[in-house]
Amino acid sequence: MCATDRYRNSGRPILRVRAPHLSGRGPHRRSMLKHRRMPKRKAAMAGGAIVALIAAGVTFQSANASDNTEQFTVKPLSVVAAGNLASTLSADLGADEAGAYYDTETKALVVNVVDDTAAQIVRKAGGKARVVENTLAELKTARTTLTDKATIPGTSWAVDPVTNKVVVTADRTVKGANWTQLTQVVKGLGGKAELKKSAGEFKPFVSGGDAIHSGGGRCSLGFNVVKGGEPHFITAGHCGETGSEWSDSAGGAAIGSMVDSQFPDNDFALVKYSGDAEHPSEVNLYNGSAQAITKAGEATVGMKVQRSGSTTQVHDGEVTGLDATVNYGNGDIVNGLIQTTVCAEPGDSGGSLFAGDTAIGLTSGGSGDCTSGGETFFQPVTEALSTFGAEIG
Repeated sequence: MCATDRYRNSGRPILRVRAPHLSGRGPHRRSMLKHRRMPKRKAAMAGGAIVALIAAGVTFQSANASDNTEQFTVKPLSVVAAGNLASTLSADLGADEAGAYYDTETKALVVNVVDDTAAQIVRKAGGKARVVENTLAELKTARTTLTDKATIPGTSWAVDPVTNKVVVTADRTVKGANWTQLTQVVKGLGGKAELKKSAGEFKPFVSGGDAIHSGGGRCSLGFNVVKGGEPHFITAGHCGETGSEWSDSAGGAAIGSMVDSQFPDNDFALVKYSGDAEHPSEVNLYNGSAQAITKAGEATVGMKVQRSGSTTQVHDGEVTGLDATVNYGNGDIVNGLIQTTVCAEPGDSGGSLFAGDTAIGLTSGGSGDCTSGGETFFQPVTEALSTFGAEIG
């Protein structure tokens, strides 16, 4: 049964896109110098020579000191520039890179590395290097262990570059034997993982929003896009099935047909417009204005983002994890999601996550609400656009 069948309410028409919903210490190198006693007369002569050279303006540095005197300045960057630099450094460093995040206070890109050589590359590029214990390969192995031994409804996990661990979250439904199993698996991962508890319940967010309707349920339009020169929009995959008709009012005439829907594993869908509704590329800010959307971009941990929807209007927060796996139960496991602190509620599903004029994600689901807070997960827009061969517009 389509997830949207669980919700039924009225909404108002949508003719344009309206979103609903320390430095770590690396190894130290000691110089291995052999010392021998110098005769007093030679010592006096050497001392006199040094005094003379100093008087002549000559100064001395040890060979080791000269190796470490090169200094690099950490560059303040916009979050977009930081994301671009992170991608470049990831390609350059390969296995020596262990994740990155954006420090909003200093506006610096912080890059985790596994040795001092890689750290120097980061510093030369203007980033802040941080030598950490766990490699990305080790953290990936930890995720694989969780998938094999702890695939439990109501759980999620994502790599957190700030802690250099896989952060595992269990919602309030994880109890008894499941909780015991999960804690044992996380404990077995040692310093590669940590376990958190959420007061809410992980579930897809459906119903409500600046509505798009299909049958007995409704979701929210994410972003207007263009495919093959024709107008479409993208929304959450769990909102409907391929071939379903969508309208901008309950019981109204169809404005489009869902030509592709992917859920679970992914959570995105493409609807082709069939009516004459206007479809500007913008997001409703619920203050009488709209945010123009001109492009799509990747999320970066630490990025400040906004989500807009008629259920909860505009809320902001921060990206806390990437490539998250969420188990919504009933076999519905979604991978590759963006984890955030932005709140959301039923009715925001399918809607826009954005940063300025950049489309970032589509609301998938999460736990909590906009009173108590919680975790919310978003499908990356770039993946949906790449899969569909579409672009923002």
